Amino acid sequence: MSKSDPKKDHKAAKDDSFQIPDPVVLGHALVDAYEQAQPLIDDYFKKLENKDLEEWLSPAIIDPLNVREAYVEFMDKLAADPSKFLEIQSAYLQEWMGLWQESMNRFMGEKVGDVVKVDDGDRRFRAPEWQESALFDFIKQSYLLTCRYMDKVVQDTEGLTPQQRDKLALQTRLFTNALSPTNFIMTNPEVLSETMRTGGRNLVKGLENLIKDMERGQGEWHLTTTDPTAFEVGKNIAITPGSVVFENDLMQLIQYAPSTDDVYKTPLLIIPPWINKYYILDLSPGKSFVEWAVAQGHTVFIISWVNPDKSLAQKGFDDYMKDGVLAALNQVERITGETKTNMIGYCLGGTLLATTLAWMTEKKQDKRIASATFFTTLLDFEHSGDIKLFLDDEQLDFIEQGMKERGFHEGKEIQKTFSLLRANDMIWSFVVNNYLMGKEPFPFDLLSWNDDCTNMPAAMHSFYLRNMYRDNKLIKKNGIEIDGVKIDLTKIKTPAYFLSTKEDHIAPWIATYEGPKTLGGDNCFTLAASGHIAGVVNPPQKHKYCYWTNKSLPPDHDAWLDSAEQHDGSWWPHWQTWVSDFGGEKIKARKAKNEIEPAPGRYVKVRL
Repeated sequence: MSKSDPKKDHKAAKDDSFQIPDPVVLGHALVDAYEQAQPLIDDYFKKLENKDLEEWLSPAIIDPLNVREAYVEFMDKLAADPSKFLEIQSAYLQEWMGLWQESMNRFMGEKVGDVVKVDDGDRRFRAPEWQESALFDFIKQSYLLTCRYMDKVVQDTEGLTPQQRDKLALQTRLFTNALSPTNFIMTNPEVLSETMRTGGRNLVKGLENLIKDMERGQGEWHLTTTDPTAFEVGKNIAITPGSVVFENDLMQLIQYAPSTDDVYKTPLLIIPPWINKYYILDLSPGKSFVEWAVAQGHTVFIISWVNPDKSLAQKGFDDYMKDGVLAALNQVERITGETKTNMIGYCLGGTLLATTLAWMTEKKQDKRIASATFFTTLLDFEHSGDIKLFLDDEQLDFIEQGMKERGFHEGKEIQKTFSLLRANDMIWSFVVNNYLMGKEPFPFDLLSWNDDCTNMPAAMHSFYLRNMYRDNKLIKKNGIEIDGVKIDLTKIKTPAYFLSTKEDHIAPWIATYEGPKTLGGDNCFTLAASGHIAGVVNPPQKHKYCYWTNKSLPPDHDAWLDSAEQHDGSWWPHWQTWVSDFGGEKIKARKAKNEIEPAPGRYVKVRL
């Protein structure tokens, strides 16, 4: 029997700084937590006695990706080529044994490297214990190695269609995300420490938070991501001064009060997406694009879409054009007396703006638009990202059946889909914080906006999903017809500025890059760092992120980025320089007349 080396033992103890909890003390803490939580559990299950189990077991809840068929095909292909599977498995076992050996060496006090590294954007393992403790470092690396192996099996299995492979890859990622060691008490060092420190009170508080979330969702899980009482529309968010100057059953039009003595002659009209509320562009002071644009000397108007109920079930995509964009444009011209307007469309609002421009071009009305700006806008949906995996024919039929009964697609379902695409950040981080650590979520205006869901009218939503996402008809010449007009985006000659974001999971920039290459005018493409929201809402004074510009538009998006110039900070001033060329001369600032009600108006305050 070999003798231990005191120097090496001391070195190992120093390296392994996380102390494994006393099992007796930890056991007592867990038992105490269970005893305190039992009345809460009993009370909750009494409330569930009358819930419809059949509704809870619907196919869309059990299998939201409709992956069953792809999984059966995957198993058949895997069985047909066992040598390939054994090759991948052998490589995995070899790497795993290498990890085991490296971890044993570290336990003995040796300095070793990582077999598998954490991705730069993965924030789950930021706590020092994941690096400093040999035990938790081993747990972390073995998990990451298994994730990599499972993805490789899917990617290397031959005979799958691209859609089957993408579905299985996403399902695998969702599965491994859920099984992360950070999501469990006994394999998360921060949770273990907090449980020991509080005697299990964190777990009791976590259960209380979980039950509150279930009650908030009326029996369904509704994860709280921010303090629901911290923000109120019109009080501390969406407070840029302005007036509602027009309304119909689909939208209100807001005109913002000037903050400069002089303004550009050409007004600015913003078309936000109606998949969320407009005030993402008017968050708290200092983070509001609207506030900033007004300060640059623009007369800013914005559409505030209604949160539709069953009475608007038959509102279609053409209604959003006629009663939304065109109605707003008519009012802007009437109020300002101008014949030209600069326009911005964000996400789905940008898709509608491009469709409207094509319609106006056919109607010889396109000269009314001085310039068009598109924020994270899809025109070509061929490579529209993982969200497309939720929209095959069977899933669309299920969505439409639900809309037929309700008259609209529920906003909370859309929110769940978007959250799944970023499950570690938007789901599991809050599960750990709220339920395992027993903490309250931090007040965050952006997440408060994200939780303020909107419905989608049945007719419009069905048209959008089938014609854009599934069939990709908008990019095709005369692919869709709006209000009797065949839509051809290539005929649009209006100067356009396209803003995309590098980490966008909703409108991937490799897809949005097709926009400026499709429209026929003088077009500018800019790429900002970060994602679909944070990359857009990035005030200059924050000095965050960066952006890239390139005057050329090569066919390949990678070629564009390779030759692009990187700039520090916000892209907002770059856009301002561009749009000012279409602003016209400076005139005395305009003030709203005939106010219906103060901004932000009634429509935006309607919650689900």
